[in-house]
Amino acid sequence: MTLTARHRTRSLAAVGLVLPLALLAACSTGGTDAQPGSGDAAAAEEPAAAPREEATAVPRLAVTYDGGVQVLDATTLEVVGDLALDGFARLNPAGDGRHLLVSTTGGFRVLDAGTWAEPHGDHAHHYTADPALTDVTYAAEKPGHVVVHDGRTALFDDGTGDVTVLDSAAVADPHGLDDARTLTTPSPHHGVAVELGDGSLVVSEGTEDARTGVRLLDAAGEEVASSDECPGVHGEAVAADEAVVVGCEDGVLVVADGTITKVASPDAYGRIGNQAGSEASPVVLGDYKSDPDADLERPTRVSLVDTRDASLRLVDLPASYTFRSLGRGDAGEALVLGTDGSLHVVDPGTGTLVRSIPVLDAWEEPAEWQAPRPALLVQDGLAYVTDPAGRAVHAVDYVAGEVWRSAVLDVVPNELQGVTGRAADPGAHDGHDHGEHAPDEHDGDAHAGHDHDPAEG
Repeated sequence: MTLTARHRTRSLAAVGLVLPLALLAACSTGGTDAQPGSGDAAAAEEPAAAPREEATAVPRLAVTYDGGVQVLDATTLEVVGDLALDGFARLNPAGDGRHLLVSTTGGFRVLDAGTWAEPHGDHAHHYTADPALTDVTYAAEKPGHVVVHDGRTALFDDGTGDVTVLDSAAVADPHGLDDARTLTTPSPHHGVAVELGDGSLVVSEGTEDARTGVRLLDAAGEEVASSDECPGVHGEAVAADEAVVVGCEDGVLVVADGTITKVASPDAYGRIGNQAGSEASPVVLGDYKSDPDADLERPTRVSLVDTRDASLRLVDLPASYTFRSLGRGDAGEALVLGTDGSLHVVDPGTGTLVRSIPVLDAWEEPAEWQAPRPALLVQDGLAYVTDPAGRAVHAVDYVAGEVWRSAVLDVVPNELQGVTGRAADPGAHDGHDHGEHAPDEHDGDAHAGHDHDPAEG
């Protein structure tokens, strides 16, 4: 695919309608003014603010910091809510355009970003309210990856190997688990699962000591295909035509049309563990590491896997990047946030570096994966970039090649996610700081979403 100029819109994309799930810890949603922690009781006594009707959908962002989560208006970048939350938390998409799932102690807690749409005939009414951490939590010993695809939200518990798939539109419903699809893998492991449109399920296989491959199950749970040719399974991405790419330490597995194909790396050790897919492109963007002995490898090449012919191309970049650096544009552009402070735009069809957009000062990846580092989120035609050193967030127009808007925060941002404020779209795929990524080498740390790299130790 060769990139061409196109008309820019910042209208919000819809997010998916889905199925159900099975690990509920608490059973009622909090009011829009509810606060977490010790403030819960006091906040619950205050009257909830009435929702405000808006002229159009209002997208919002959420950033974690040491001590909580701040919610921002994605257009103005103004802070609209600050929610206290103890401990290290991770953010995951929920799939309904309104909520996020916070991986924290005890499970996946539902965060209401306070922006939504209510369909009404041939149009919708849009509303906003104060963000809140709800009382709905999907219990998990070690909350891991969350993958949203085609209106379904799949949760993976690394501590038990339990997979729960629910209707994305019901994630905040205390009874959303009533129709959930559940599965337990043979052994607990840091895994991932994604359900496809026909009800088939791609799920990783492994143990706490080693992950080896994936299985493809049909809607009834019967095995259709399997492969054990994927040492160190990590991360997934969905490309056009529902081709699923799963990362390995020596390449990837491509799951498409009921079959599983191994695509080998050009190096004996060529680890692809963080990927970003786009339904607008048959090519999946991935990281690429080739030094098995590195304590912290800082790669300068990315991988492009073409799911049509199971081919793999490596692309050299002007700088290194990290597991929070990968994203995809609306037209399938491959976006990589480099440590040189620039957002690099790559044509996934040719591997050509189209442009590099200066966004922030040069930075160096921290040794600890939990430590704040710049993060990339692509939503509705804009690339959002956090700047921990400058306590800022930037909205980048990656087609025009410029920073569109910036704002200074009063906290050091860490993780980043967003919601569109629109009703669910059954065709949407989200997953991965979308990328998927949690460290193999970290002792039982919670890693949600997909943006965490084990090999980084």
